[in-house]
Amino acid sequence: MFFKDKLATTRKELNLTQKDLAEKLNVSNKTISKWENGGSYPDLPILTKLAKVLEINLNELLVEN
Repeated sequence: MFFKDKLATTRKELNLTQKDLAEKLNVSNKTISKWENGGSYPDLPILTKLAKVLEINLNELLVEN
């Protein structure tokens, strides 16, 4: 599974909207949408925070399987 798919799936499992996640990360919901569509990727400091918010190991979030 690719990063974008893990992000969307995990977010939905936690019943978070893109807007909810964006607010927790202090980014726009358009940014979350771009990540989930594969148009861009978060910077490393955001990735760490993202993994924490999604309650997932950073390695698990990034490694494609």
